[in-house]
Amino acid sequence: MKVADRHRAILDLVLTREANVEQLCSALGVSEATIRRDLATLAQQRRLVRTYGGATALVGAHEPEASLEERKAAQRDQKEAIAHAAAAHVQDGDTVILDGGTTCAALARRLAGHRDLHVVTNNLLAVMTLASAPGVRLTLIGGDLRSSSMSTLGPLAELVLSRLSVDKAFLGADGVVAGFGLCEASAQQAALKDCIVRRAAQIFVLADTDKLGRARQQHWTPLERAWRLITSAGAEPARLEPFRALEQVTVETAD
Repeated sequence: MKVADRHRAILDLVLTREANVEQLCSALGVSEATIRRDLATLAQQRRLVRTYGGATALVGAHEPEASLEERKAAQRDQKEAIAHAAAAHVQDGDTVILDGGTTCAALARRLAGHRDLHVVTNNLLAVMTLASAPGVRLTLIGGDLRSSSMSTLGPLAELVLSRLSVDKAFLGADGVVAGFGLCEASAQQAALKDCIVRRAAQIFVLADTDKLGRARQQHWTPLERAWRLITSAGAEPARLEPFRALEQVTVETAD
């Protein structure tokens, strides 16, 4: 693992809980000396706080959001594979919700050939894909436009969702952490995802490997019911282990 990747993994771990050196060594498969050097570097950069025997997060720590173009380019192959796997769970006659984000937009491209499919979405990228699909009935959730993701959110979007129920919901996120849920940059994003979770019979979370264990934003949508994580087959076992340890989570990897 590259140093930058290891530093990112350490930050993800300590942002969800205080972690000691032994736990970090076990999670990342490196020596105690390596972890101590990493912690010293990250503390010097003011990215975490050293504690006796370990580290904890800086209060309020978060990272800037990526632009829409950066999101489109990141992990493109993984997103396409995840979308392909997710599409296998959609049947003709279903009513589904597609969340905002580029992975759900990739899923939309694989749903255009369905018949008698009702898609409810706040994802304008998905709308552009499905608007001319003859077998798809499309319901756009209104609300405030979030240009960085080309999606809608806010009180109007939440009101629309409160009047609906669906068979399956496909969610993206800035990060997904076992035992915590979905991590987002704004309270409105987290609240909308909570509405979606409450209105769907089945929950699917679509997350590339960069999102696993990532907790660098400040707002959360808890996942306190059964749900399926669909991620890349290239995900490291250490990143998947916390999810597989939870009874309510089914982990699916996509080639």
